[in-house]
Amino acid sequence: QEQFVESGGGVVQPGGSLRLSCVASGFFFGAFAMAWYRQPPGKQRELVAALTTSGNTNYADFVKGRFTISRDNAKRTVYLQMNSLKPEDTAVYYCNRFVSISKWGQGTQVTVSS
Repeated sequence: QEQFVESGGGVVQPGGSLRLSCVASGFFFGAFAMAWYRQPPGKQRELVAALTTSGNTNYADFVKGRFTISRDNAKRTVYLQMNSLKPEDTAVYYCNRFVSISKWGQGTQVTVSS
């Protein structure tokens, strides 16, 4: 059964940093591009960042220069380093495949507030 377990969220002040982790299981992790998505309160889920199997990255304009996506295939884990956080980054963050999106995990809540 395919599964994603996100962690690392929390409450942080503007300008702060967080590192999210997502452990994937139930499929051949190394063969898929992976991505982070987020769903702000009252809004649709949106793509934040994607990372291909060859290391190419793609970032949404609203996080470019602040967030970094990475992966560890041996650990079946994808990471999202978030720096210079803003209140508008407040959302539930999810990971999933970049294509052939599977069932969503529970996500991890990120709240940026002073």
